[in-house]
Formats: sequence, C-alpha cells, structure tokens
Amino acid sequence: MDYDALFTEQLDALRDDGNYRVFAELERRCGDFPRAACHDDASPDEVTVWCSNDYLGMGQHPAVREAMKHAIDTCGAGAGGTRNISGTTHEHCLLEAELADLHGKDAALLFTSGYVSNWAALSTLGSRLPNAVILSDALNHASMIEGIRHSRADKRIWNHNDPEDLDRKLAALPEGSTPIVAFESVYSMDGDICPMQEIVEVAEKHGAMTYLDEVHAVGLYGPRGGGISEREGLADRITLIEGTLGKAFGVMGGYVTGSAALCDFIRSFASGFIFTTALPPAVAAGARASIQHLKASQMERARQQRQVAQLRAKLDAAGIPHMDNPSHIIPVMIKDPVKCRMLADILMQDFGIYVQPINYPTVPKGTERLRFTPGPLHTDADIDHLVAALNSLWSQCALSRAVA
Repeated sequence: MDYDALFTEQLDALRDDGNYRVFAELERRCGDFPRAACHDDASPDEVTVWCSNDYLGMGQHPAVREAMKHAIDTCGAGAGGTRNISGTTHEHCLLEAELADLHGKDAALLFTSGYVSNWAALSTLGSRLPNAVILSDALNHASMIEGIRHSRADKRIWNHNDPEDLDRKLAALPEGSTPIVAFESVYSMDGDICPMQEIVEVAEKHGAMTYLDEVHAVGLYGPRGGGISEREGLADRITLIEGTLGKAFGVMGGYVTGSAALCDFIRSFASGFIFTTALPPAVAAGARASIQHLKASQMERARQQRQVAQLRAKLDAAGIPHMDNPSHIIPVMIKDPVKCRMLADILMQDFGIYVQPINYPTVPKGTERLRFTPGPLHTDADIDHLVAALNSLWSQCALSRAVA
C-alpha cells in the first residue's frame, strides 16, 4: 500500500479547492511587535503582522517577560509531569487563584490550551452528569463541538445568538434532563457578541447550567479584563466561564472557572487534565503577571479600541467591504478561497503585510475572508499603509466595493 500516494491525493484536492494552508515562517522581534522578521524567500525581510491573537501585545510586555525569566531562574524549565504526578507547582496554584478572582468565582483549573479546556470540560460534564443534554450555539468553536461529541451526551443545536430558539429547545427537553447551555461571548470569525443577558435569563428560567467560552474576550472587555460577562455584570449568574491565556494575555494555556465543587469535579474526572503534562511554571508566571497588569491598566484596551475604530472608518472611506460588528475583529469579506489566498500572498510579498486567509473549514464555503485584528501597538501609519494596500488591490483586481 502506497500510503504517501493516499496522503498526496487528498492534499492535492485541498489545493484544487483553494483551501491548502501555507505557513509563513516568521520571527517575532521582542519589543518590536507587530513587526516580525520573515524567512520566506518570496517575501520582504520584515513584515507587519495583522492577524495575531496576541490582541494587546502582552506577549511583549516587560512585566510578562520579567516574570517568565524570574520563574525560569527560580524553577527551571518544565513542570516535571502531570498535575497529579509531581507537576503541581506554586505558580500553578497562584495563577488559578488569580483567574478565580478575575471572574469572581471560587476556583479555577488550568489546562494546556483553550482547545483542551473546552474539550475536556464539556466531554466530562456531558458524560458524567445524569441525563445530560448539551444545547450548543450553532456557531460554537470546534473545541466545544469535539467536547460535546466525545461526551456522547444528547445534544441540541440552537440558532446562533437566538435566545427564543434556545427557549423553545429547552422547553421541549424530556422531563428529568440535565441541560447545559454552551455558548461564546465573542465569536472569533464574524466578531459578533452574544445577547448574554437574554441567554442567561432563558437558561435560568429552565434551570439549565450555563457554559460560557470567553476566549476572545478575556483581557479585552470589562473594567478588569474579565470579558463580556464582567462588562455586562453577569459573571456571578454563569455556572462555568472558560478562557484562554494564549490570546489577549499573550502567553499560552486554557482554563475553566466556577464553584469549588465544579472545578474539583473536572479536575478529578477529565482525562484531558489528568493525563496531560502541566504548563511550565514560567508560562504560568508570565500569565499571572499579564492578568494582574490588565486588571489594573486601561491603556492597552483603550488604545486597541481606538485603532479598531480608526481602521473601520478608513476601510469605510475606501469602500473596502468589512463585516460590521461591535468587537475588535474586522473580517474583510472576499467570498472566494482562491482570491483570498491570492490577496494574502500579494499583501505579504508586495506590501509587507501579513494576514492569513480564513477559508473552509474554519468558515463556511463562500464566506472566505481576511481577518484583521488591530492592536494597541499598530501605529496610525501602519493603518494608513494597510488601507492603501487594500485600496490598490481592490482596484487592481476589480473587486466590488462597499456602497456607503
């Protein structure tokens, strides 16, 4: 059996569809973000990164770097094992306390990524709670879908951001069900924000547990960076809040927060926690420093919001079509995978602008886009350069413009 031929056949089909992914080989320069050295032969030596999920540039922050270096010098590199087998360190416990405080919860539990925290928590809740039924928003992230699938619990899909449909589906559940309503605050591809209060009220009406993914909101929203649930004053009414350390907090890892019993339940039964090596203590220390800083500082959030508004206004003035939403995510719609890849390549090679095309399966076919995430470290000149480049491409490629 020629296994490589089988692999190549499917890879070629992916290329033919325009959905084959090509990675740019970048080297982030400490203190110079969002600029990065580029090691691709066809691209400039330096590019400006416009698609990073390090939304506030905290991966470059001196307090984060110093905390990580101090922890390396104090503790060494790795954790030494799973949390159960020698891997629980003082830094892990301090970080969990910091996260519990951020969301106003009794406890928190760390994972190696936001993907793993969703997969492990939802699969554990769905598989171990009696008669569990998970009601999942139609646009929930792949990590939530995988967790629900792995749980083998009964599931219901409710229309995206539609509390009335959720209400109908909860009302139709069999008597004796244990309902879990799973949803996100900021949806990362369209940048829309859920109607959280209405969702919470519907869940409370039916006695349902609420499971909220805040990965694209923590650090960015709320007076201390607790996310949309903090901004809306709803965190205390949500059963479980899940988040990431790898986006606005600039490091890596995922977590869940909730009651002490809930976190202990997941700690004790989730295979994705039990059998995974713990985060390095230096990563935990850096994340804690980032959270502490963003609890107190408004500067990064305010500067980011300014740059987001400025880029939106300049795209509007140039007639570049982008999806309107109330978040920091700016999707510029292309709606064709081949054109999307081509535009990204030209931006990189001719203008030194790095943005990854977002194609299927990340988004549905026909909704391909370039996803821009302006941050506080993008300058006004960076924004002007980006808009000028897009304006040139829209004319060069005869792309349709937005009508004011």
